[in-house]
Amino acid sequence: MAKTRVLLVDDHEVVRMGLMVLINDQPDCEVVGEAGTAAEALRLVERLQPDVVLMDIRMPGEGGISATREISQRFPNTKVVILTSYADDELVVRAIAAGAVGYVLKQVGNAELLRAIAAAARGEALMDPATTARLLARVRASERQAQADVFRDLSERELEVLAEVARGKTNAEVGQALNLSEKTVRNYLSSVLDKLRLSNRVELAAFAVEHRLFEWLERRG
Repeated sequence: MAKTRVLLVDDHEVVRMGLMVLINDQPDCEVVGEAGTAAEALRLVERLQPDVVLMDIRMPGEGGISATREISQRFPNTKVVILTSYADDELVVRAIAAGAVGYVLKQVGNAELLRAIAAAARGEALMDPATTARLLARVRASERQAQADVFRDLSERELEVLAEVARGKTNAEVGQALNLSEKTVRNYLSSVLDKLRLSNRVELAAFAVEHRLFEWLERRG
C-alpha cells in the first residue's frame, strides 16, 4: 500500500521536527520534504509532487494563504491542510477560498492531525470542530444579512404593503389595513415590483416567503 507523501511547511524548525517524528512513525505516511518559507514550499511541491502539504498560515514573505492558492491552482492533486496556532475566523475563510481542504489548530491532539492528513489524501475536507462551528455561525449571519439586503431598497411603507400582499390580501384589503386608497396601494405595489424586478403579486408573495420577510421584520423589530 502506497504511503501518503507529506510536505511540511513551517518557519519554525522545532515544529517541523516534531511533525516529522509523528508522521514518519505512522505506517501509512511519510514526510518527503520540509520548507521554512512559502517560496521554498512552492519549489518543493513542484519537484516532489506530495499528496498533502501541512501549511503554516503565518510565514515570512508571501505567507501560507498565498502559497495555498498557488499550490491549489497549479497542482490540484496536492491537497493543502492549514496548520496554525490562530483560531482566526477571517483566516479560515481566506484559507478555504484559497483552496485549503483542511484547517487544524496546532493545539489539537496527534490523532486529530493524522485524521486531517488522511482525509485530505482521500480528497475529503476536515476542519477543527470548534473552528467549523464558528465558521458556520459566520455563514449563517451572512445569509441573514443577504436576506436583509434583498429588501434594503424598499421604504417603510413599501415594506408594509409587501407584508400585507404576502398575507394574501387584495389591494382593497391592504388599503383598509394601512389606511390607504386602492390607487395608492397600486402605486406602492408597482414600485415594489419594479425594485424587486418581479412581474406580479403572485411572484411577489412567493418572493417574500422565500426570503423570509416576516422573520426579518420580526428580528428588525
